[in-house]
Amino acid sequence: MDVPSQQLAKISKLPSYLSERYHGWRATDHQENKAWYRRLAEEGQRPRTMVISCSDSRVHVTNLFGAGPGEFFMHRNVANLIPPFEPDGQHHGTSACIEYAVTALKVSNLIVMGHSHCGGAAGCKEMCQGHAPELDVKESMLGRWLDVLRPGYERVKEIDDPEDLRIAMEKQTVVVSLENLMTFPFVHEALDNEMLSVHGLYMDIGSGTLSQYDPESGEFGSI
Repeated sequence: MDVPSQQLAKISKLPSYLSERYHGWRATDHQENKAWYRRLAEEGQRPRTMVISCSDSRVHVTNLFGAGPGEFFMHRNVANLIPPFEPDGQHHGTSACIEYAVTALKVSNLIVMGHSHCGGAAGCKEMCQGHAPELDVKESMLGRWLDVLRPGYERVKEIDDPEDLRIAMEKQTVVVSLENLMTFPFVHEALDNEMLSVHGLYMDIGSGTLSQYDPESGEFGSI
């Protein structure tokens, strides 16, 4: 689709506070680690871990694990969701990232990480309860993305306590994503060949605690 030049003319310069932060980074971190950045550029990336996390600005996975450039292959989207494997020739950003990480980069670990107070999980709950009709319309790209989480809502919808339901929905973003991840044949192959391990995590932003999904019990336990 051609975009009129007058629309492109609306693109703005970077805000000054971001430009200043960039120059600060270039003068400090990049300058002090110039050889490492050059090596990354010339030799390419060899991350051991892929992390699929939420786009939420409060989720900072590299800080959480103390990871530097070149360590994590990152993908972020609304509610850290993974859709089912659908080789239909359409655009699939999340699935493309998983395919590249597993088949080309050959990462050893794949982590799906959900978090507390997730707006995507809350949005799906509101939509499924009929309180967000704007998400139910066909034209809502956000609503159609959150449809991925509907099976999770069906599992926990009988929970009466609002706070417990909130947390359950947030954890379902991880569980549903892990279930859908297992529909990818190249993920199956890597797991069967013991070339990949898969992990489901949930972070409580306020307390800073991290818990891990146990498929045998179906619960999240402290790390």
